[in-house]
Amino acid sequence: MTNSRLLGSLEVFPLALGCMGMSGMYGAADENESIATIQQAIDSGINLLDTGDFYGIGHNEMLIGRAIRGRRDQVLLSVKFGALRGPDAAWLGVDTRPAAVKNFLSYTLKRLNVDYIDIYRPSRLDPNVPIEETIGAIAELVKAGYVRAIGLSEVGVETVRRAHAVHPITDLQIEYSLISRSPEREIFPLLHQLGIGVTAYGVLSRGLLSGSLPKGKGDFRAYLPRFRDENLARNRQLIEALNNIAAAHNVTPVQLAIAWVMARGETIVPVIGARTRAQLEESLGALTIRLSSDELTEIEQAVPAADVAGTRYDERQMSVLDSERPSNTTR
Repeated sequence: MTNSRLLGSLEVFPLALGCMGMSGMYGAADENESIATIQQAIDSGINLLDTGDFYGIGHNEMLIGRAIRGRRDQVLLSVKFGALRGPDAAWLGVDTRPAAVKNFLSYTLKRLNVDYIDIYRPSRLDPNVPIEETIGAIAELVKAGYVRAIGLSEVGVETVRRAHAVHPITDLQIEYSLISRSPEREIFPLLHQLGIGVTAYGVLSRGLLSGSLPKGKGDFRAYLPRFRDENLARNRQLIEALNNIAAAHNVTPVQLAIAWVMARGETIVPVIGARTRAQLEESLGALTIRLSSDELTEIEQAVPAADVAGTRYDERQMSVLDSERPSNTTR
């Protein structure tokens, strides 16, 4: 695989496809176009597909299942679990008890119509369940052949250490972009030390860096602080700065933002949220961009993370994100 990256022992294309947006999180999506996009991604060499069993309350897994029919050997499936949803699509918390872990996986295997999952990970830290119990349950599934590798999502250094002590962790999935750089302080150095990879989502800051705005009902970005009122007005200045640099390099802001993330480390795999074949093609163009250290500095100075207005999630979500807590907090 050309220029592949390693997540643990798994060889991964430099970009992964995140499928969440194909199941309503950013408003309505076209199923046929979604399937065509997944299949074109595979044809283009992308082999890691990222989903969650709660995306569209199972819809996303069923969609992917249809898209990869007959092509299971060409893809690595990364699945998040644990988030609880109501019939009205409400978010009801997290459950990562060992029995729940195995229950969630059973339904995931059925919806995807596969025999195993390549990377299985709790979507968030469950405050009521020690991470050792959750990882231990997944480790049993690894031993039984239902899971190949274990990942984590949005957790901090203490949780990473504790989880990795139970079973080797393949990668941490965390939001990381030109304007969301907090993992660089403590989390990334630990991951490097332990040999754990990164699947970086939100590389366009939910479309903010590409100029994409919330599209009405069903688009959860309308509730994110960075897209609200005066914050958005201030952030448009950062977007304009990125646009100017991209134009000077004869690439699009999307491609430049993705290339920046790729250049930040050989074990970082950006998860692109393309919902259409056109978006996919644009994102793949980032693979041809080679940024020098001077160019990286130029971009970071023009679009300083410290200048972004608003947090990446709302106040309640930020307060419960394990990855945002100080590392000396005991849990």
